Amino acid sequence: MRRKGASMNNTTEQLLHRVEGFQAELGRSLKGNEQAFHYQWVNGKARFEAEIRRQHQKLRVGLLPYILHSRLLVVLTMPLIYVCVIPLVALDLVVSLYQAVCFPIYGIPKVSRGASIVFDRGRLRYLNSLERVNCIYCSYANGLCAYVTEIAARTEQHWCPIKHAQRLQSPHSRYAHFLDYGDAERYRREIEHVRRDFADVEEQKPAEEGKSEHEADGNA
Repeated sequence: MRRKGASMNNTTEQLLHRVEGFQAELGRSLKGNEQAFHYQWVNGKARFEAEIRRQHQKLRVGLLPYILHSRLLVVLTMPLIYVCVIPLVALDLVVSLYQAVCFPIYGIPKVSRGASIVFDRGRLRYLNSLERVNCIYCSYANGLCAYVTEIAARTEQHWCPIKHAQRLQSPHSRYAHFLDYGDAERYRREIEHVRRDFADVEEQKPAEEGKSEHEADGNA
């Protein structure tokens, strides 16, 4: 059983290295986008070249034509989308309070809210006012979901770091660190280590802090 556990550990480490490789590849891809779409980081903000800004301005669709060309049912259902901001804000407040109070007690590193919720697309000049509002709203809603998911994932690692017997469609970021389903011996032997094993998160902190400083303006 121990040999099998060691083999599974090696597999997990290999998967984590692959994830790190994918993240590095994504970083290179984003760097390529800066060159392809003619913007660069200046004082922590994405600045487009003057000619590109003028092109963006020309491509903007006015608010009235934008609404008139939308399907009626789409316009009528928009209030149902925006009313969701009420439970989203409530969730944001409760989860942020939970993390602030409980994570220091549990010894869990806090999740950076600014690294998950980023407002940059709403300032792009080729978007009209309604498109900008929609982008800001979507940035908040989806960023909040990512923020809450990471808080829940770190909580689960502390309280129940056991993989499911059934395959998950979209496992969260901490799932690879969990112990195998049914491996009772390893669970009792390593539970205290696993629930405190956030070394990879601590290593990412400087990069996340740098990223938060570079939240894009996208409009200068």
